[in-house]
Order: sequence, then structure tokens, then C-alpha cells
Amino acid sequence: MGDFTKAMPAHQFRLIVGLGNPGREYAATRHNIGFMIVDRLASEARVEFRNEKSWRAEVARTGDLLLCKPLTYMNLSGESVQALGQFYKIGPDEMLVVFDDMALPLGKLRLRASGSAGGHNGLKSIIEHLGTQEIPRLRVGIGAAEPGAAIGHVLGRFAPEEREMLDQTLSRAVEAIRCLREKGMQSAMNGYN
Repeated sequence: MGDFTKAMPAHQFRLIVGLGNPGREYAATRHNIGFMIVDRLASEARVEFRNEKSWRAEVARTGDLLLCKPLTYMNLSGESVQALGQFYKIGPDEMLVVFDDMALPLGKLRLRASGSAGGHNGLKSIIEHLGTQEIPRLRVGIGAAEPGAAIGHVLGRFAPEEREMLDQTLSRAVEAIRCLREKGMQSAMNGYN
């Protein structure tokens, strides 16, 4: 298995942002699947997150790559991403934002190089703060909510019968990110979308 931290010839991502909400009460919720994925990346690279108060984020460094979990709560994620990007001079095209998507079934991934926020408030905040939609992103399916139950769904935990699929989804997302860094966006989209 390849090392996702190695620089790739196709595109150099310097920052991977997992979206979620801070605090133990949110730790295992559907909305925090972005946090779960960057946690898995950090674990594979054997690096630990540090609370960086100046960026209101937890940040881990592995080689030339930064992993970030904004601590601003989902709707203000752009504040952390903008501050971190400005400090390290990382452009939006050098970032990958990883987050949950109710429009996709659990287990489905969607990589895109750009696009609208698609109703996701965390990505909307990042787009507003960076002033562009040209931000690579990985949407991770969490399954659809019952009508009128979106908030309870995204802030709810995965059911016991979903745990195996969740683990497979996290592993597949890490593989997709590895492919993205090694072979570029088109190859990763072909293999994982």
C-alpha cells in the first residue's frame, strides 16, 4: 500500500481539511465524517494533532502536508481554513476539503475539483472566505435523512448495523486521497466516484 504523504507528480496538495464539529458530543456523528477521515490519515502517518489557537483548529503535519480539523463549528469552518492558508501561503487549489453528504448513500464518494457548496454550510463558509469555488473536495456519503429530519440525521450517530460500512468508507476515502496525491484528480475520480 502506498504512502499518502508522498508528493505526487500530478498535483501537490498541501492541506487536507476534514470538516466536523468539535467536542465529544459530536465525535461519532455523521456530520463529523470529515474529522474521522483526517484522523485516520494522521493515524496512518503516525502524527498527532495539536490545538493551534491562532487558527482555531487542530493541525497535524506529515512531511509537506498539513491535516486540519477546524474548531470553529461547521458553519464557520472558512475562518480557520482562510487563516491557515494565508499563514502557509496555500492556495485554494492546493487544498482538499473532506465532508459529509446526505445526497449520497453511505459508502459512496464524490471527488470534484470545484463547484458550489451544494447546501453544505461548512463548504459554503470556506468558499465565502476564500472567494472561490475552485476548491477540490471529497464528498462522503452519510445516507439520506427522513423528510424534515435533516438536523437530527447529520448530528446523529451511525447505527450499529452501519459500523462495518462506515469503516470500509473511511478506508476507501483514505485510498482515494492517496490516489489523488499520487495520480491526480482525474485518475482518482475515475477510480473512486
